[in-house]
Amino acid sequence: MSPIHFPRVSAEEAASMIKHGQTVAFSGFTAAGAAKAVPRAIAGRGREIHDKGDPYKLNVLTGASTGQLDEVLAKADVVAWRAPYQSSKTMRERINKQEIEFTDMHLSHLPQTVLFGFLGNVDWAVIEAAEITSDGRIYLSSSIGASPTFMHCAENVIIELNRYHSVRLSEMADIKIMPPPPHRSPIPIYEPLNKIGFPYAVVDPKKIVAVVENDEPDGISPFDSPDEISRRIAHQVVDFLLNELRAGRIPKEFLPLQAGVGNIANAVMSCLGDDPDIPPFMMYTEVFQDALVALMEQGQLQGASTTSLTVSDENLRLIYDNMDFFTPRIVLRPQELSNNPGVIRRLGVIALNTALEFDLNGHANSTHVCGTNLVNGIGGSGDFTRNAYLSIFMAPSVVKGGKISTVVPMVTHPDHNEHSVQILVTEQGLADLRGLGPRERTKQIIEKCAHPDYRDYLRRYVAESPPGHISQNLRHAFDLHISLMEKGTMKFWE
Repeated sequence: MSPIHFPRVSAEEAASMIKHGQTVAFSGFTAAGAAKAVPRAIAGRGREIHDKGDPYKLNVLTGASTGQLDEVLAKADVVAWRAPYQSSKTMRERINKQEIEFTDMHLSHLPQTVLFGFLGNVDWAVIEAAEITSDGRIYLSSSIGASPTFMHCAENVIIELNRYHSVRLSEMADIKIMPPPPHRSPIPIYEPLNKIGFPYAVVDPKKIVAVVENDEPDGISPFDSPDEISRRIAHQVVDFLLNELRAGRIPKEFLPLQAGVGNIANAVMSCLGDDPDIPPFMMYTEVFQDALVALMEQGQLQGASTTSLTVSDENLRLIYDNMDFFTPRIVLRPQELSNNPGVIRRLGVIALNTALEFDLNGHANSTHVCGTNLVNGIGGSGDFTRNAYLSIFMAPSVVKGGKISTVVPMVTHPDHNEHSVQILVTEQGLADLRGLGPRERTKQIIEKCAHPDYRDYLRRYVAESPPGHISQNLRHAFDLHISLMEKGTMKFWE
């Protein structure tokens, strides 16, 4: 049988194949490994069709947020429905105006949900790859995400062959699609660097209708340097982990860490690397961020399992220029493995995530402002929080110049409940909620985490609440939020 030669086409030609109302699954977990040329061409095609007065909107899937992919599609008004996560300013605005229907999902659930058809048929998968073979082996680029499942389920596949990425990324890749229940065996990952799959994804070559050549970096900007608030939060976390280590509640070899995306998480990782009393450690996480590159070079981070190299272009180039060093130390997996609850629990992962707000009982809100306006989505934080050995949530005690307290009587949207959240941290202090009843838990959160400007109010709120197992006053639970919406500040007493 002669080898199949896939047609090379322009991004515009590829985009012209995608019809109004279809579902398109794009590669990308953050901007890492996200499709680039074809989404821009889809946006251009959408504008042309709209100018003629005709409809053109798509249902869009990705592994997680995707940076510019979401932004260009949202600006062109070509998205009708989106899942499972996003971080685009324009996409967020359209979702909150109810112009785009958004399904917020735990990221580990997405591949199985797609595989079982719960989200309908996938008409197209548009996937970035570093290399492709004629028999349908796809060597993915800087993220794995849900791309293997997307290609497996899609009726048609477009490959963005991006020559910017190192073909040696396959040496990091560990790709496996889990069989459907009840025929799943235990996942044999017993330490973060175990591999159980293949260095490539597989797709029926007959599905591949086009290859678009590309040579673009992921375009990820460096994180800001940690500010004073982030550093104080980071030191609180490090001191806590050291105390747990000395008390024998963390073994001497330490435990794998997970850290969410953002400046606070980056600051915590840097602080962990700077402390000589923290032993060298491993990570079992969903994103490999900038701070981890230096930690790995220093030998403090010995290895990391992830689904995405979410690093700045400068650090990605550093990794590509030193693949002999990095490839044995990093494993890139599909998100249903990087975020798998069973593996997280087996390895005893310490989870470090940020929240928008948390309340006096320990519930955390990581997705919605005042219970209505979406910020980004739950992402993978729930996958780790519910199953971690230690689940730690971090936030500054106040934001917007003190107009907003992140410690409130009742969260307006509970993403993580009190049964999963164990440790709360702000720059004011750390509340260890393990084993505490509601009254003591409330006291710890107010005295150790709340900003001094809000403590008197929070104390009064508890004192004036009716008796019960949990102290809540439903007549006043959202007074802070109502004041924020009406006056622009939670300090209604001023």
